[in-house]
Amino acid sequence: MARPPRKPADPGPAETPPPGRRHRSRGGMTLSELAQIAGVSPMSASRALNAPALVSPAILAKVQAAVASTGYVANRVAGGLASRRSRLVAAVLPSLAGSVFEPMVQSLFVALAQSDYQLLLGQSGYGVQQDHRFLEALIGRRPDGLVLCGVVPSAEGARQLAAARLPVVETWDMVASPIDMVVGFSHESIARAVAEHLLRHGHRQFAFVGGDHERARRRGKAFASAIQAGGKSRNEPVSIVLETAPTPGTVRGGREALRRILARQPKTSAVFCSSDMLALGMVTEAQARGIAVPGQIAIVGFGDASFSADIRPALTTVRVDSEAIGRKAAHCIVERAEGREVANAVVDVGFSLIVRETA
Repeated sequence: MARPPRKPADPGPAETPPPGRRHRSRGGMTLSELAQIAGVSPMSASRALNAPALVSPAILAKVQAAVASTGYVANRVAGGLASRRSRLVAAVLPSLAGSVFEPMVQSLFVALAQSDYQLLLGQSGYGVQQDHRFLEALIGRRPDGLVLCGVVPSAEGARQLAAARLPVVETWDMVASPIDMVVGFSHESIARAVAEHLLRHGHRQFAFVGGDHERARRRGKAFASAIQAGGKSRNEPVSIVLETAPTPGTVRGGREALRRILARQPKTSAVFCSSDMLALGMVTEAQARGIAVPGQIAIVGFGDASFSADIRPALTTVRVDSEAIGRKAAHCIVERAEGREVANAVVDVGFSLIVRETA
């Protein structure tokens, strides 16, 4: 005997989602929904969010109250699609950990925020970026500008950036052929200034310690050339060894580098380090070995870190105005993003040799 068809179970009364979950199902709350809650038209809600000066205080108060009660966040992607502006600027750094770029990034963030732009940070690692997918992912998000902080893109990456036609500022360097704009300083000039300072103080056996990346290698090469040229002009024999340390520089890296230097050249009397952290490691290792600084060995760092003036002996170092680099880079990006010409697309902020006790 055929069974009667099964009836669906009684679903019971429909459940009403909790207030805090009503708008989580698909895509979040819309502008129209916010306007309905505020009791205003969608156009008035949009103006209150994007141009509050164009609406009455009463309407603005209603929309702000609705935003506060619902946690509404405007869809900036949709607005960006309409205006072709994201109001995002991406900054790419080799490293975010203990970075010498920190003052520059903070200055960049503040300057961009003053023009209503937000900063997006990315970490690339040190060295030339052979994997173009990293830049491809950033460009695909259509930022209004890109700041390269000590990052050297590969030839393919440079072509991608040029083809994207977005404002690009290269910083922490002074390249001969920038992709677009550059705000930085000359590593070669710094190396020559440090070499001349040490030669004037009678040193004849030198060492350079830098990271395994393009900027440090250029600085080391320029330092070695300046030392050799200085010795020749003075008609005095000089020697120099070049050492590589892991990046970013650490105290341990500096200690280990000094051990290797002294094993290769026991009478080394002056060392130029590519970071103050490496230099701190050098001072620590020298003191542990009973080597007087600067009596037996002079040490010069780079970056003028927050601790450099306070250690004993105080560290001789190279100071670069990182905050000025951030401000000027932000200015270049905003001017270009707003459709205005940048009067000076190549800015050299220079540097200062800060002479303290270690050299």
